[in-house]
Amino acid sequence: MFDYLMTKEQLKIRDEARELVKWVPRQMILDMDADVIKFPKEFLREAGRRNLLGCRYPKKWGGREMDWLTTCMLMEEIGTLGYEFSCVFGVGAELVCDAIILHGTDEQKEKYVKPLLKGELFAAECLTEPRGGSDFFGATTKAEDRGDYFLLNGQKRFIVGGEGADYFLLYARTNFDPDVKPQASLTAFIVDRGPGVETKYLYGLMGCRGGGTARLVFKDAKVPKANIVGRLHGAYDVFNTMMIPERLGTAAMTIGAARPALEVATNYTARRKAFGQIIAQFEGVSFQIAEAVMLLDAARSMAYVTASAVDRGVEMHRIRRMVSESKKFITEACQKVVHNAMQVCGGIGYTNVLPIERIHRDVRLASIWTGTSEVMSMITAHEWYREYFQAKAARLTRDAEADAAEAEAADEIIYE
Repeated sequence: MFDYLMTKEQLKIRDEARELVKWVPRQMILDMDADVIKFPKEFLREAGRRNLLGCRYPKKWGGREMDWLTTCMLMEEIGTLGYEFSCVFGVGAELVCDAIILHGTDEQKEKYVKPLLKGELFAAECLTEPRGGSDFFGATTKAEDRGDYFLLNGQKRFIVGGEGADYFLLYARTNFDPDVKPQASLTAFIVDRGPGVETKYLYGLMGCRGGGTARLVFKDAKVPKANIVGRLHGAYDVFNTMMIPERLGTAAMTIGAARPALEVATNYTARRKAFGQIIAQFEGVSFQIAEAVMLLDAARSMAYVTASAVDRGVEMHRIRRMVSESKKFITEACQKVVHNAMQVCGGIGYTNVLPIERIHRDVRLASIWTGTSEVMSMITAHEWYREYFQAKAARLTRDAEADAAEAEAADEIIYE
């Protein structure tokens, strides 16, 4: 934790988060991993009681008016409990609330944000469908205008909180003109759990259990027009801003989830003996610990710098690149941290005598959900090329190609 970068108020929230982490009973962690707890309402209620949910939002809606740097720090601390704790913590208080705070009405904030941040209601985001994950605009769930309400039909899957949430932020097709641009075809809605909303299937996950990850079926569910988030056919605006909490939040929580693996491995290797000495004295062990420390610090640095860029209002194309880079690098770096921790602990690290095997299962999700590493690379490449040619056209940097010894041999560089 980069405590030297934090204000006294940020350090206070960090310490409050650590107190919440200490409060969580060991049995709750075990019961979630065993799917005995389907959705940790007790944990979210306690987080809400301590005013730790949605710290970025205005105080009038239940937040603490902090910034993204504080949020990254907070998400890291919550992640130390286990990746799924930070998932359920972030999905409602960071993802769903963010959409309503930025795009919703005051009536929606009063009805849905305030009770959620108090831990009285629970929310989930419904984006992925059975026929499409990364293909956001390929959504087939439809909401048809019936006058006073929309009639919702379709399915969403891999929904964290699909079992347990009281309401859902959902994207559905509302413009059925085949010639309309994809960006103008979808609308974001708040959908209350009720008639026509059914939790159909709970997934048996490799890790990240206990978060109520489910497939939801919507069959003739009535959604009031007052529950449109933003504007009709304007889901792209919501989705575009949601990528920040969805991906930067995921990156920050992964740091927290990997941290205990490094701590357990450090403690183990500092005590375990082989060949007559402590194994931390062997470079084959200590260098793997050193690499893990370096990767966590590099990951944290990237998260904090990206958070600062968001806080300072850097233009969105650059933010898209930085968030995408952060999500890919941090999640993959943290998976390597956990890999090293298991490796230096040897066989015992592969058992449930130590928590590393659970952490290993959990963080494998990190480079898949909220946008795969491949999608992050695609976005990074797209935005980097845009930035490069804009800078080139504006002559903002020196032309390095001209500094080659044979730069005048232009005929030797063949483009076609």
